[in-house]
Amino acid sequence: MAHPGRPRDRRLPGGRRRGDGGRGVTGAGEQLRPPAGPRPEVAEPAAWSFPEPDRFVLANGLSVQAFDMPGQHVLSVQLGIPAPLAGEPEEVEGVGLIMARCLDLGTTRHTADEMAELLARKGIALHAGVGERGILVEVDTISRELTTALDLLVECLTEASFPEEEVRREVRHRLADIGQDRADPSSLAALRLIGTYFDPADRASRPAGGSPETVARITAEDVRAHHARTMRPDGAVLAVAGDLTGIALQDALEEAFARWPSVPGHRPAPADPGTRAADAGRIVLVDRPGAVQTELHVGGPGPDRADPLGWGPYQVLSFAMGGSPQARIDSVLREERGYTYGIRAGFRPRSHGGLFTAIGSVSGDVTVEALEALLSILDLRGADLTDAELRHAARYQARTATARFATCEAVAGEAVSLALDGLDTDFVTRTVAQVRSLDPEVAREAWDRHRGEPWTVILVGDARHADGVRALGRGPVEVVRQPREPSSSPIRAEEAGTPR
Repeated sequence: MAHPGRPRDRRLPGGRRRGDGGRGVTGAGEQLRPPAGPRPEVAEPAAWSFPEPDRFVLANGLSVQAFDMPGQHVLSVQLGIPAPLAGEPEEVEGVGLIMARCLDLGTTRHTADEMAELLARKGIALHAGVGERGILVEVDTISRELTTALDLLVECLTEASFPEEEVRREVRHRLADIGQDRADPSSLAALRLIGTYFDPADRASRPAGGSPETVARITAEDVRAHHARTMRPDGAVLAVAGDLTGIALQDALEEAFARWPSVPGHRPAPADPGTRAADAGRIVLVDRPGAVQTELHVGGPGPDRADPLGWGPYQVLSFAMGGSPQARIDSVLREERGYTYGIRAGFRPRSHGGLFTAIGSVSGDVTVEALEALLSILDLRGADLTDAELRHAARYQARTATARFATCEAVAGEAVSLALDGLDTDFVTRTVAQVRSLDPEVAREAWDRHRGEPWTVILVGDARHADGVRALGRGPVEVVRQPREPSSSPIRAEEAGTPR
């Protein structure tokens, strides 16, 4: 208790007295803390390489890459099956996505509810999806449940029954997704970009999940037929990453996947060539009357990962052009002019060739000015890129590579993605090494190889900006109405089953 009449000595956390300015002084001002030392130097990171897997091939022909990552006890098991979207029957495009969504919704041994209960009780997560290159199935499990997880995965691969009610429900959900995509400016712009950029005969010009017309036609029989055509181990790759200490992995995989036999002579459909449309160099404005923002997507040609200059220069260019608030685009459109909260840009590889895209939204009242500024930046030549900005981008990419592949999920996913592209995991190591020692002249040459003029430009906003956009002289401008959302699906609600 304080002495009567004596002022209370009030102290703050850390022993500081109230009123001393946080300096922590005593008596005549003696400092408790020593002066700060010199600023430490940040050393260059040590050489890094992508984890090296053990490789083996199972009796059924399935290629396996096993990554032992001590301390990561939730294992990631990822399967990539080469089944390009171009192999889907055109009249039921989207059947691959419906198949993937229904893969664990019932087998010959378990109903959808029983399968869900099994997965939940064992702490196993199973997901499936489709991409340009194929079908992807991912399982996350703790190590002690690996055998159970593999058994359930193979059961879905070989015994999925695709019940009528489950397929109808997923078709209905997909139609609802399409309606949401059409209502969302960013999704709508992305769909318009691929439809405008790619040749109409190319599968890449149409949504991966199908259109309302094709999805509405999909039946359980279509899904079963697609499953029978595509879900084969021939050419597939399995990546397992995590702490594999004490796990006889090859034996466990051989036992589980023995029920998934090879099919001699099976060949997946070839991927589409990704041909750019003859009239891709134009501007499409999707009218959203009264919109206060304009969604802006710009596309041009880019490389695939097999580019003669390597993939490293394109990672550096992506960061330098549109990978941060200090990048070329945002330093002008965001920091200097305040047109946008941010526009991201970069190269996106495909199986054949690739894309360069710049994506973001701007305030509606500066639509014309923002588009003009963006295209002016993208029109720069390699010689305009400075050594300083390229070296900064290269340092950032090289120093963050380790963090990007710190989890077993990221490692397994990258291994499968590369394998479906015909590349080894050493590709990542070589790319990081190239980035670390990149010659700015190589980056400049890479930019000039793929400059995208004339650009494919998609705007989703108020059509009152059309005349101003035309005045820029950047090519023909087409104004289209925003597509209406499907008012209803052809499937009656009572046929879709009880929501899960």
